[in-house]
Amino acid sequence: MKSPIANRVDTIFIHVTDLEKSVEWYSKLLGVEMIGEVHGPIHTFDMGAGRPGLTLDNHCFDDHYEFIPQNQPLFNLSASDINAAYQHVKDLGAEMVTEIITYPDLSEFSFKDPDGNILMICTCSS
Repeated sequence: MKSPIANRVDTIFIHVTDLEKSVEWYSKLLGVEMIGEVHGPIHTFDMGAGRPGLTLDNHCFDDHYEFIPQNQPLFNLSASDINAAYQHVKDLGAEMVTEIITYPDLSEFSFKDPDGNILMICTCSS
């Protein structure tokens, strides 16, 4: 079946209320340096070659936008050491949604960003 839509994800949007605060927090979460000034309505983190970007969006030009955080993880980030990742997220002051859960080939936990968006970090062991 042919489609005019490319079979890829270009960016993942995270809706935030304070773009500057969120860029600072996500920079610490991801261990990347903040470069330049932050201007709305969006800021995109480069997640590596061939990977979708991570775009924070504060909707500053949309007077009718109502921010509503989701009640399940929006996506997962990867970590080679789930315990170190868990401690890093706790050190950032994030609200933990779950403790580390371990399955035969995967460990994961969920937490909230400063706006209450739920994110997940996973470590695959296979």
